[in-house]
Amino acid sequence: MAKVIVYPPTSMILYDLVERMGHKALVVSEAVRNLVTASGIESPPLNVTPEEPKKGLRYAAVDVPSGVRGRMALIGPIIEEAEAAIIVEDPGWLTGCSGCSRTNELVRLLIRTKGIPVLDLSYPTNDDEAKVFVQKIRTFLEGLK
Repeated sequence: MAKVIVYPPTSMILYDLVERMGHKALVVSEAVRNLVTASGIESPPLNVTPEEPKKGLRYAAVDVPSGVRGRMALIGPIIEEAEAAIIVEDPGWLTGCSGCSRTNELVRLLIRTKGIPVLDLSYPTNDDEAKVFVQKIRTFLEGLK
């Protein structure tokens, strides 16, 4: 079983597919859930502790916009844990917002420089492309076993 980061981070369809193939999907929604349900957080959904900005500084410089650092406080540890990655380019609005372009660029750079297996895909726009999309993911995940 490999730990696979799914990017964009809010793609529940990819999360489900990775899990069905016997791997652990690493997604931001799980990290957010852990923050919201953690003891010591007194006012969800504001759920930011004084430690969160410090975590973000590990991945992005202090002069980078705070939103990037905030997102990296969640996504950075996921990248560190990942053993493989699925990256979907131009996923459109259906997979949710993952923040600004700078965050997306930084995440892709950190994933690629980690040296783990990466599957790059274009978001499907019709049924035939969707079938090929799913088959490529299945083949990639089967190769991780």
